[in-house]
This record gives sequence, C-alpha cells and structure tokens, in this order.
Amino acid sequence: EILKDFPETEFVVEEKIDGLSLALRYENGHLSLAVTRGDGITQGEDVTANALVIEDVVQELKHAPEYIELRGEVYMTRDAFQTVNDRQNRLGLKLFANPRNCAAGTLRQLDARITKERKLSLFVFNLQTATDNPFQTHTEAYDYMKSEGIKVIHAYSLCHTAEEVWQAIERIGASRDSLSYDIDGAVVKINSFAQREALG
Repeated sequence: EILKDFPETEFVVEEKIDGLSLALRYENGHLSLAVTRGDGITQGEDVTANALVIEDVVQELKHAPEYIELRGEVYMTRDAFQTVNDRQNRLGLKLFANPRNCAAGTLRQLDARITKERKLSLFVFNLQTATDNPFQTHTEAYDYMKSEGIKVIHAYSLCHTAEEVWQAIERIGASRDSLSYDIDGAVVKINSFAQREALG
C-alpha cells in the first residue's frame, strides 16, 4: 500500500549477515575512520586501527567522491571461529559462545595484532552517504564498490514482484546451512535511492 505511488519499484533481497555493523568513512579516497554502529543516538567506538588489519577492508579507493561512507558487517567464518576457540581451549581461556560474539569482541580489541590474528571478515551492504551522490540505485552503488575491490554482499537478487521477493528469501533460507558464515535472515531493500528518500 505504501508503494502505490511507485509502480516501478525494484527490490534487492540479500543475506543478513550475523555480525557487527561497521561504518567506513573515506575522504578523498582514503579510509579516514571506522566506527561501530553505536546506540542510534551517540556514535559508536572508533575501531580504525583494527579495521586496518582486516583483509577485506579496502584502505584506498581509486575513483571516489570527496567523501563517501559505507556500512558493512564484520563477521567471522565458522572455520576462523573454530580456530580461535581451539586456541582459547589450549590456553585454558573462556570459549566464545558464537562467531558473532567473537567478532564483536575482536573488533573492540585494544591490540590490533590480536584482531589480525583472528582473521575477521567484512561484507559491505550499503552506501550511507556520498558527496554529490553519483549513484541512482543500491545495485549501481554495489557495482561501483565491486570495481573498487570492495567485497559486497554477494548473494543478492534484484526483484520486481512480491513473488520474486519471496522466492529470493526462500533461496537464502535454503542456502543457510551451506554458507561458511552465519546469517540471521534476509533483508529486502528498495533499490532506488530517490524512492528511499521519498518513503522516509
């Protein structure tokens, strides 16, 4: 009903990674700050030093607006998590309950060497803002990110009908056990940034 004024609406359906949200801010193509989500009112923690040792974090963009902010999800693969808990067990230390808790604790480590050793991963899932935003849609922004070597959510579907959206959600659900990382569902997004703005 809310979309009745937008008959040509496109939707993007993608995995919802079970991790910790991270904002990456680039100024003149250089990664200047990485911060956790926070509580919605105050900014989260500055974790730039740790973000710099995550292999999936691109530090320099070749072609970028003056300012661009991306949001991604830091996570830990199941294999990396098992390796960390095996080490914790050998050292007689407390085991982590799940990959998400381990990733969150690791990203907030004061020692970046530990962060690097634990092999965190990152998927970028959104363009938050950009100077004179040159992109019309979420998928255009993804294409740009991929051209810059940024790892975006890879299993996404562009859909035009409710049936297509539901089929995409079911595909994600069916793939859940075969993934190397945990997800906690699917996300449905409006593809057009202008429509997002209009909808509020």
